[in-house]
Amino acid sequence: MRHPTAIIHPDAQLADDVEVGAYSIIGEHVEIGSGTVIGSHVVIGGHTKIGQHNRIFQFCSLGEIPQDKKYAGEPTRLEIGDHNTIREFCTFNLGTAQDVGVTRIGNHNWIMAYVHLAHDCQVGNHTIFANNAQLAGHVEVGDYAILGGFTVVHQFVRIGAHIITGMGTILLQDVPPFVLASGNPCVPHGINSEGLKRRGFSSPAIMAVKRAYKMLYRSGLSLSDAQAAIQLQLAEHAELQPLADFLASSERGIVR
Repeated sequence: MRHPTAIIHPDAQLADDVEVGAYSIIGEHVEIGSGTVIGSHVVIGGHTKIGQHNRIFQFCSLGEIPQDKKYAGEPTRLEIGDHNTIREFCTFNLGTAQDVGVTRIGNHNWIMAYVHLAHDCQVGNHTIFANNAQLAGHVEVGDYAILGGFTVVHQFVRIGAHIITGMGTILLQDVPPFVLASGNPCVPHGINSEGLKRRGFSSPAIMAVKRAYKMLYRSGLSLSDAQAAIQLQLAEHAELQPLADFLASSERGIVR
């Protein structure tokens, strides 16, 4: 289960059934939970905690120091939850002292090859990152978000739950929940109605999301007026609360 060429620091904490492939290196401050499989040539360092039943493919680098010139060796962290698939050549960095100090990935995420998660990114659950999706520092990604291949995200951008981006999208501003978006510059193209159906949203709820989208993007209303109109719908459609909260807390502005 642990290849004889793997180098595992004696102070690393690995559950008994963790598998480690050939030539992989596991550092001193690493914790790995039961059922996780580490492929060959994987390097896991830093203060990194990995949960249960993850599969990490060959040539990944997890828990390396941030690509931030201000980093001065602080004991920041990388935390990865349970049931994640992390494909080849992914790079996830530690957090920084200038933010929460933790780069965090939740549960049941499907992360394809060459994905980069920079310092202090916060990724939710059930997301899909296609090949070469690239996140700069301090990015937040909501549950069930899908990033198309070669999506590039500017630092501090927030990505709402249930969104989809097209291939080659450049995100310089926040993407509200439920929205389909693509392009450079990125523009909205409707809502992720099929995804909402698959996740159990009722037909009235999906219609409410569509109406909210039209208020936001098709009505000609200013952003503040559209927000006020969406607030009026909350009493009947609680599913819009995440959208209302997201708009109220956006600091970079939203794609429009």
